[in-house]
Amino acid sequence: MIALGRSRGGGFVTVPAIAFAVLAGGTLLAAPFVVGNYWIRVLTTIFMFGALASATNIIAGYTGYPAFGNVVFFGLGAYTTALAMTRFRASFWTGLALGILICCLYAAVIGFPVLRLRGHYFAIATLGMNEATRAIVENVGFTGGGMGLSLPVEHGDVRLLTLHFYFLMLGLLLVSVGITSCVIFTRVGYGCRAIRFDEEAAASCGVPTTRYKVTAWMLSAALTGMVGAAYANWVGYIEPSTVFDMSIAVRMFVMMLLGGAGTVFGPLLGALLVELVGLVAWTQLLNYHTATLGVIVIVVVIFVPGGLMSLRRGLSVRRLLDNVKVSRL
Repeated sequence: MIALGRSRGGGFVTVPAIAFAVLAGGTLLAAPFVVGNYWIRVLTTIFMFGALASATNIIAGYTGYPAFGNVVFFGLGAYTTALAMTRFRASFWTGLALGILICCLYAAVIGFPVLRLRGHYFAIATLGMNEATRAIVENVGFTGGGMGLSLPVEHGDVRLLTLHFYFLMLGLLLVSVGITSCVIFTRVGYGCRAIRFDEEAAASCGVPTTRYKVTAWMLSAALTGMVGAAYANWVGYIEPSTVFDMSIAVRMFVMMLLGGAGTVFGPLLGALLVELVGLVAWTQLLNYHTATLGVIVIVVVIFVPGGLMSLRRGLSVRRLLDNVKVSRL
């Protein structure tokens, strides 16, 4: 295998890897021009959940804190953008920026006390945080209450609007993956992985654990809120029960775990698998689609507990051991 250069992670940038990246990029760019609106919407949904799973991976996969209520930032990003566009006549991009800012501040304020909890206590606290935030939004008239909010209607050709949101979600996915892949090789990234393996040992070695945990959660919140803002503009109508829905959080976690927690591309693989399998099960096994997806998840968790990306790592280890044996001979 030809290696072009050493990456920041210590591996090599190979010709097959570059070729695969170019092929995948070209396919995604060309796909909306050769498929119908239905498949464009399916791919847009995959991009959205891939970005959400990647954002969750920062706090749950790399830092080891199961933030099951991370969907609260999805809802906050959606509502902040919707309010900016409806109440203040701001543009979508202004609403997007405000949504990211609000999510970061919310994660920082809540993070310092909540991130002192661990394990299932932290998970339950995040669930309560999501439900409390949803209750507030439902009972405040400024947000539209339980009736929700309708965003300004996007005018224009349906096909062009479909392509617009396709490339918007694809861009947000690339941003999410790009930021994740960059952060994990920074001081914060190494500190978060040290926290995941042994927080007490990391603290005894001088790692500012609280600051790194809050930073990781703020970054995860910003990326999640960013996707929530795009979702609100995409669907045109939001209500608390849809954007603070715990089923979104469950799907984000399932995708992350299936693909491989603590890996860059695992959440993307998980999003692709869950959405495509769910689509096939829905169309072919209408009465059993939920059960079919559940069985697949159970099988993967039992036989591949490290996620699908662990299969690739396992093959790499076997190949390395085979090479060592051959060199000894």
